[in-house]
Parts: sequence; C-alpha cells; structure tokens
Amino acid sequence: MKLISWNVNGLRAAEKKGFMEYFRTVDADIFCLQETKLQEGQIELDLSGYHDYWNYAVKKGYSGTAIFSKIEPITVTYGLDIEEHDQEGRVITLEFPEFYMITVYTPNSQNELKRLDYRMSWEDAFLNHLKKLDAIKPVVVCGDLNVAHQEIDLKNPKTNRKNAGFSDEERGKFSDLLAAGFTDSFRHLYPELEGAYSWWSYRMNARARNTGWRIDYFVVSNRIAPNIVEAAIHADILGSDHCPVELDITF
Repeated sequence: MKLISWNVNGLRAAEKKGFMEYFRTVDADIFCLQETKLQEGQIELDLSGYHDYWNYAVKKGYSGTAIFSKIEPITVTYGLDIEEHDQEGRVITLEFPEFYMITVYTPNSQNELKRLDYRMSWEDAFLNHLKKLDAIKPVVVCGDLNVAHQEIDLKNPKTNRKNAGFSDEERGKFSDLLAAGFTDSFRHLYPELEGAYSWWSYRMNARARNTGWRIDYFVVSNRIAPNIVEAAIHADILGSDHCPVELDITF
C-alpha cells in the first residue's frame, strides 16, 4: 500500500498551486491531509475513486484534517471523544481489516510555549487513543506532529532548544510514543540520514537553503515495522511550507 500525508497549510491555497495534479500523479491508496483550513462546502475536488472523510475545526479557517481512501473503511471516527480536544478537527481514525489508519494535526505549542500545557494534555489523550487501538490491531498514524524528535531532525537544534517543536517536553512526548510500542518509519530505514526535512519557514529563504525541520511522520505499531517497504520525504513537491511524506507498507 502507498500512503501519503501532507500538511497543505490551507487546501484552497494548495489547490491553486497544483494540489490536484500531485494527488492524481502520486495515486496513493490512502492520502491524508492536515491543516485544511476550511469548512464543509468551501471546496469542490474531483475525488472519483476515493472515499473522503473530513474533520473541520469549529473555528473557521483553522486547523482541520481529511483522509481520501480508495478502500472503504469498516468504521470512521472523528476526534478523541473528549470535548476539550475535539474542537479543532485534528484527528480522523479509519478502521480497515488489517489495521487502523489515523491522521493527526498535533497542536502547536506557539511562541514562548504559550500552549505547551494544553499540548501536554492533548499528547496524553492522543497516546491513550493510539494504545487502545493498538491493543486491537496494528496502527498506522501519520501527520504533522509538530515536533522534531532528535537533533538530526532539524537544521539548527542548539538555537531552537526551548522553542515550540523542539522543547524537551515535546520531544519527551514523542519518546513516550515510541516507548509505548511504536516505530518512526523514516528513522527505521534511515537512522543517520541528515538534512531530511518536511517543513521550512517561509522566511529567510529557508527552503532554498534547506534550513528545515522534520515534523511530519508516519509512525507504525512495532509489530508491523518489518512490513515497511519504503519511507520517503518529497521535498521537491511545492504548494505548502510542508512537503508530502510517504509510507509504502505491506499487509
């Protein structure tokens, strides 16, 4: 199966920058989106051949996720079933016969870590969600997790140590996720590959200089890590400040 995840930073904007051409060309079995930034009825896409599922934020023009799947799932759930955490359209879970597929847009801790306490609470609730599913069947979770886990995962680790996305607290939560029985698919295949990033600031010509962060992931249950065929970061695909990431896996 070919799985794609992309934080499009506004799907309506991305559509004007070639989103549908990429979507058709890549021909994924499952295509996951984060930060769609729209409400129901605000976009029309030709998704023939796909079942589409959307989770919208209550706040207009903010957050939001979607999954387009060639395979019809057994069940679909939205959010974490916790009202505090289900206002921003951040999680969709599809159940298939062999696995659960989750797309997630993890909350950003914001400047000066203003939202870090909320982020920590959200992380605990999300990990609990994954562990409950993993007890039933293997899990594949993808999306913008808003954290660079190790120093290798961003260009300037020392100057970002206390910034959102590279705080000790956020990195610790990602470590907790892995310790709970999950594998970072890209590092599973490429443990020492440097300069592999999925997000670049729009400022300071960061993308051209590859001054980036790897904050978009495919994470899988440990027991299906041997099934990983390839994990890729498509840094050549434009249209957002993030690029698509890919997981090829067998079931």
